[in-house]
Amino acid sequence: MKQYTIKQVRFGFNGYREHDYTGTLPELIEKFSFTLLKGHSWEHERGNKKINMQPKTIRSLIANLNNAESNAAANGSSNVSYELVEA
Repeated sequence: MKQYTIKQVRFGFNGYREHDYTGTLPELIEKFSFTLLKGHSWEHERGNKKINMQPKTIRSLIANLNNAESNAAANGSSNVSYELVEA
């Protein structure tokens, strides 16, 4: 199966931190399952997006991760973002 790399950027008062996670799509879905679940639990709130817990593509996973972080953020704007690292 194809390997993908997702870059997580976390912004804070002291700058930002980056972490790279590599794996197949099912491995990455498993790795970020808590983030997806966290966003899914807040999707009923007004203005929040629906979260797909089993995305079919890597781009869908990235979009759902970013939406999940926004759903769970206190002010609707998260300090964590995800992007696909092109190999």
